[in-house]
Order: sequence, then structure tokens, then C-alpha cells
Amino acid sequence: MSTLNVDGRDIALDKDGYLIDLQDWSRPVAEALAAAEELQLSAEHWEILDLLRAFYAEFQLSPANRPLIKYAALKLGTDKGNSLHLNRLFKGTPAKLAAKLAGLPKPTNCL
Repeated sequence: MSTLNVDGRDIALDKDGYLIDLQDWSRPVAEALAAAEELQLSAEHWEILDLLRAFYAEFQLSPANRPLIKYAALKLGTDKGNSLHLNRLFKGTPAKLAAKLAGLPKPTNCL
């Protein structure tokens, strides 16, 4: 287990860098997690992170790649709900990295 310091507060992370307590998530935490991944969050990133948090609120799980792509296409249109767009934003691992940045658990069927 490791920690991430955000605004003077230590946030507990599991061995893969996901939040231990999902209640610790905030936009500054997401920014710090992204910085640790050498990623600068843009409006396009935030759109997907907000979408993922809505998915989690609705289904109580983090989607794998295929359901994430389908949900993004349904909610945002096919120009944003496709693997090329999501892979570009999240370094080729959209389900895992986006879930981490959105403060959600690791998708269960991702290695």
C-alpha cells in the first residue's frame, strides 16, 4: 500500500495505485493520480471520468473496455465512444487508467 499526498492530506492507495477508500476522490486527487501517470487531464479526459463515475453510480461496478466504449457511444456519441479515441486519451488502457483516475475500483476483468 502506498499513499498520495494531496493538499496536505495522505490518500491511501492499493498496490496498483487505486484508491482504497472511494470517498477520498476529488478533482485534485484525480489530477494528482494523473500526474503520477505523466498525464495532463484535459476537458476530453474529464468528460470520460465524469461518465465513468455516472456508470459506477448506476451499476456499482467499473466497466471493462467494451462496456466502457458502448456506454460512451450511447451517452457521448460514436465520435467519442470508440476505442481509438479512448486509447488515445488513456495511453492504450482506457478501462484501467480511466477507472483509476475516476477514483473507482479496478475493473474486475482487467489484468
